[in-house]
Amino acid sequence: MTGVGETLEDRISSLPDELLIKILSCSATKDAYTTCILSKRWLYLWTSIRNFSFANTNYRENFTSFVNYILSRSVSPKIQKFELDYSYCDVESRWQITEWLNFAATRKVEHLLLWSTDLITSPFPLPQSFCECSSLITLAIVVGRFNFDDTVIAWKSLKSLKLGNFIIDDYKIAKILSGCPALEDMELHDLVVLNGPHRLEFMSSKLKTLKLNGQWLINDGSLRCVEIFSPYIQHLEISGGLYDLKCILVDVSAVVTAKLTFNIMCIKDINYDYGLHVDPEEDSCSGYHQFFRSLAHCYLLMFHNVKELTIGTWFTEVLCMLLFKGTVLPEMKCKYLTLELHVKRFNLYGVAGLLRASSHVERLNINIYTEALDIEGRDIDLSTKSLEDTHCHFELSDLVKGDDIDLQNWILFGFPNLKNVKIINFPGERCFKDHFKQGFDKLLKLSEFLLNNATVLEKFVLSKGIMCKICSTNCVSTFLSQLAEKLFCCPRSSTNCVIIY
Repeated sequence: MTGVGETLEDRISSLPDELLIKILSCSATKDAYTTCILSKRWLYLWTSIRNFSFANTNYRENFTSFVNYILSRSVSPKIQKFELDYSYCDVESRWQITEWLNFAATRKVEHLLLWSTDLITSPFPLPQSFCECSSLITLAIVVGRFNFDDTVIAWKSLKSLKLGNFIIDDYKIAKILSGCPALEDMELHDLVVLNGPHRLEFMSSKLKTLKLNGQWLINDGSLRCVEIFSPYIQHLEISGGLYDLKCILVDVSAVVTAKLTFNIMCIKDINYDYGLHVDPEEDSCSGYHQFFRSLAHCYLLMFHNVKELTIGTWFTEVLCMLLFKGTVLPEMKCKYLTLELHVKRFNLYGVAGLLRASSHVERLNINIYTEALDIEGRDIDLSTKSLEDTHCHFELSDLVKGDDIDLQNWILFGFPNLKNVKIINFPGERCFKDHFKQGFDKLLKLSEFLLNNATVLEKFVLSKGIMCKICSTNCVSTFLSQLAEKLFCCPRSSTNCVIIY
């Protein structure tokens, strides 16, 4: 309760400067600055903030002058976080980005995020002070092209580095890595690499996490092979739409957690998108698909000893084809298996084949999505893309057959170690009602299959959905409640199994 004549604003104003500065540092920079109009008590507090966040959509035409005004009046000797969106920064004034980065470096910035919504084709230089900023702990640059031919990279304290939509020469990647001796996590996505690369080597024993996301445009725009040599990586993720990028893993022998949720596009569809000739013969892309089937099989062989494994929808389709061709999947030793599945596209036979090879699994998470990302990052319904818009029908009949099989009669095996199953739905920009019939049938078959064959199963959890943004109802919850009702009546091989909804 406030006293007589005392307002809430008065109580906040009575807090110590240090606490008020911490509060302002957690706000957007523009909001922190506007507190100067409250009273004399607040007039200069904003000049001591330690975090700067400049998202130019808030300033548009006055963006450059606003950034300069704020930084010129800053008195804080230390910057914890510096975020800059320079999308609308005038071409003539883009040189000032160099000055802003120099400012951040001289104030010993720890966490820096630099991004733009426009692809930058003309490079601008990075200041040497920034390239030698020993205080940097995390650095993320999304959309950019920088010239650091004549600079020395020495980010001695940098632990996390992310480069996205980045134009770079292949040798500069090696130059960056050599200047980051403490680097632990690295993420590369949607790179435009001007020269190569044919081989990326990550030789630091401290680098433990590597994430490769999205396609890499190489040289003249063609897409080629990238070899990954990383003998000390423990956590590897390959995700996103790779188009036709062939990611060859040469040495990843130390990996304990692998996430393989990437998607490959048929060469026919790629040629069509680029306006090139599309061979009308149904099996003209057979060799292309055979390569990626062999690549997927190699991935399983490499990661058969990992502790945690995550597999995506495209992988289940490839596994279906491998099984139909008589390929024997390696025995997987993972104890924690996650399936990230598009509700309509995942293949039942492919999933069942993976489960048969994963008898050591103790915990199974099934993450269901109503949408997925296309190769350019847009939300699309991949089931529509694969069945209607695609020019590839080479494997379609086998995939349909893989979804129609009777799992219980086709594959006879058990899950001797499986104790927990959890199905989680992640609603997106599409209504679940559009996926209900086929999605329900697939999940019901898979769930019944698990209940019938998991002899030590303890918990089978169905997570409740949240309100759908499209139909404004809890359509996911309706879907899961019907699934739960069916499963409550399903026979269970484990007498201790409890179904939780």
